[in-house]
Amino acid sequence: MTGGAGFIGSNFIRHVQNRYGRSVTVVDIDKLTYAGTTENFRDLPHPDRHIFVKADIADRKAVAAVFRKYKPEAVVHFAAETHVDRSILDPFVFLTTNVNGTVALLECSLEAWKKEPKKFRRFVHVSTDEVYGSLGPRGSSKEGDPLRPRSPYSASKASSDLLVQSYGHTYGLPVSITRCTNNYGPAQFPEKFIPVIVESGLAHRAVPVYGKGVNVRDWLFVGDHCRALDLVLRKGRDGAVYNIGGRNEWPNLKLVGLLLKILSELTGDRAIGPSLIRFVADRPGHDLRYSLDPSLIRKELGWSPLTAFRDGLKATVRWYLDNADWLRKIKGREHDLFMSKNYKGRRG
Repeated sequence: MTGGAGFIGSNFIRHVQNRYGRSVTVVDIDKLTYAGTTENFRDLPHPDRHIFVKADIADRKAVAAVFRKYKPEAVVHFAAETHVDRSILDPFVFLTTNVNGTVALLECSLEAWKKEPKKFRRFVHVSTDEVYGSLGPRGSSKEGDPLRPRSPYSASKASSDLLVQSYGHTYGLPVSITRCTNNYGPAQFPEKFIPVIVESGLAHRAVPVYGKGVNVRDWLFVGDHCRALDLVLRKGRDGAVYNIGGRNEWPNLKLVGLLLKILSELTGDRAIGPSLIRFVADRPGHDLRYSLDPSLIRKELGWSPLTAFRDGLKATVRWYLDNADWLRKIKGREHDLFMSKNYKGRRG
């Protein structure tokens, strides 16, 4: 797999090890960019069944060396630059990793599959709902809908999707693509929406909300996403695209209010509330709404999300409260949010 030091990738490793125990060895290629950390490997159920290789997926020679040494039976491709704001500032980084890196992996997978077609099972490409572009107030994107990416990030992911499909069509490589909605859960990098709210609320800092907070996203607990990826890897149809959605749409402002309420409940801190919300200038080209129709994966593979949203949010917030050292090590300094006197002694 690739990108295992990141948020979803590290959760997928834990899912695999919890489900399959020592019967599976995960070989993990990760460049360890700012959003990836080996801290995400601590307390793995079977650390000896996780082989970490620090390498850039855009370096084809390095990727080929990993394939020659470990002879993987499948690839689950998580590694990507993902933050929209960063893609607006520096699109070239996104093209290098998300496009060139995907091609390097496809080339090595194709070579492995040609050598041992009965051994190499599948290339699973983990993509995003953002490739479909912005939706109006109603309707959900289906797998056959046109791709209309509207940011450098989503354009780079749409490009990689098309490349994966081309390798399936042209060469016969067994590939599947998954497109998921917004994930949340433990160990998400602190630049993302929910961790930003958690950090800001705990520190009694202004909680930033783009525009008027009317942008709508569909939220999915990372554990439910990992179950879906596992099913696609084992039972997915060659050439298929699967939407993985939570049917759980929330306007940003409403979600901020819910999270602040949960934070206040868990910490007993009544100063955490809507008064902290501050509206900021909207993101350039900010898509209004994303929504996926997950009917296909439900029908073909029997998947549906199991985690109730409020339960998942509470578990996520508790994880951040109980893992202050994780954030400090990522940022490399004392972090006023988790070390603040506002939280100490309130974990009960």
